[in-house]
Amino acid sequence: MDITIHASFLPHDDPDAALAFYRDLLGFEVRNDVGYEGMRWLTVGPVDQPGTSIVLHPPGADPGITDDERRTITEMMAKGTYGGILLATKDLDGAFDRLVAGDAEIVQEPTEQPYGVRDCAVRDPAGNLIRIQQLR
Repeated sequence: MDITIHASFLPHDDPDAALAFYRDLLGFEVRNDVGYEGMRWLTVGPVDQPGTSIVLHPPGADPGITDDERRTITEMMAKGTYGGILLATKDLDGAFDRLVAGDAEIVQEPTEQPYGVRDCAVRDPAGNLIRIQQLR
């Protein structure tokens, strides 16, 4: 069986702020920008990895979600406990410096973890936790 990860989904509550973070700070390319009924879905990904994307979507856009569930999602996003993703780079310090210069919300500076990786953590504008680890 040949299965790959094609896309991961993260919520956003401000498409322009999401673009500024993922495109301008992380250097991802915009692959899709779709609006529908006042909502906006963005697909971004690393320039050199056309088969891997992150879909940034409006929280609770699914018609099966109740208003209470939408409120819970919004509250969890504000606390940074709803969504997250792990990225990797050959230059963790350079990526971290770029995020600091771009006023990203820093959660953890580059650190040697007891489980064998060196990484840092930031939040995107929607509150999603983004961990970035150093490739060996």
